[in-house]
Amino acid sequence: MKKAAVKKAAAQKTAVKKTAVKKTAAQKPAVKKTAVKKTAAQKPAVKKAAVEKTAAKKTAAKKAAVEKAAVEKPQPAGKPESPAALVRRARRINRELAEVYPYAHPELDFENPFQLLVATVLSAQTTDLRVNQTTPTLFAKYPTPEDLAAANPEEVEEILRPCGFFRAKTKSVIGLSKGLVEQFGGEVPGRLEDLVKLPGVGRKTAFVVLGNAFGRPGITVDTHFQRLVRRWRWTAETEPDKIEAAVGALFPKSDWTDLSHHVIWHGRRMCHARKPACGACPIAPLCPAYGEGETDPEKARKLLKYEKGGFPGQRLKPPQAYLDAGGRPAPPLGAVSGT
Repeated sequence: MKKAAVKKAAAQKTAVKKTAVKKTAAQKPAVKKTAVKKTAAQKPAVKKAAVEKTAAKKTAAKKAAVEKAAVEKPQPAGKPESPAALVRRARRINRELAEVYPYAHPELDFENPFQLLVATVLSAQTTDLRVNQTTPTLFAKYPTPEDLAAANPEEVEEILRPCGFFRAKTKSVIGLSKGLVEQFGGEVPGRLEDLVKLPGVGRKTAFVVLGNAFGRPGITVDTHFQRLVRRWRWTAETEPDKIEAAVGALFPKSDWTDLSHHVIWHGRRMCHARKPACGACPIAPLCPAYGEGETDPEKARKLLKYEKGGFPGQRLKPPQAYLDAGGRPAPPLGAVSGT
């Protein structure tokens, strides 16, 4: 009896085990099929996410490359320019421009350091021509720092309205006039550290005054100067004081003031921001950026401005050397220029 019971129990255990195996075998394909379906459903989503991520990375990389190119152009293929070669090329460009613009001068009308200081402050975010058309009335009414320091702001604003930002500029010229009277006895100081203490006077303005009213060398880093020295790859710096230092290291100090005039004049007349007149440029063989503008000589000549294009300059009362070289004075405010 005991032996028969053991055999029966073993038989039942085997039957249960076979049933479990069959059930597992039956469920396994279903589970595998479900997993395959789930993986197949997830795969497109995963692939799509990966594609989107890659596209986002490519877009970001392209944007970064464009931004970098806007700040610093790559050097042309071949051997990089050595520091000595850069100095030689930069100085040759300046010599070439000196021959093209032998009459280069400040394009603001002035008769004394005070007038030049005020005119330079007013020239921010407007043309020198507009300033020159405005300052005769201003200086006729307020010829000295003492006169302008005591002026009625509303009356000054009305005179300066054509220059734009006339309220801020009125505050600056009255403020700097008061500073001249209170700190320097009504005289324009001839030192950089003194000039920059005056309201509205930065390094650029100070160097214009020092170089052209006192004969003390300085580099004027305006928008034209910044654009051209970077286009010529004299420097990759973007901050005015760093550009000033980098370019100043390429030239003797005695060249700084005339260099500023040459570069600024070239930027206004030929090497424009959007469409340089490359085909009419005298320094084309020395320029790494040649070809960015119009290269056809005839079409390029039509892009020239001021006296190079046969039009008036920016000064109402330019130096005699400019007139002798064929330059034409600018018209007074309200006159038809014919340009």
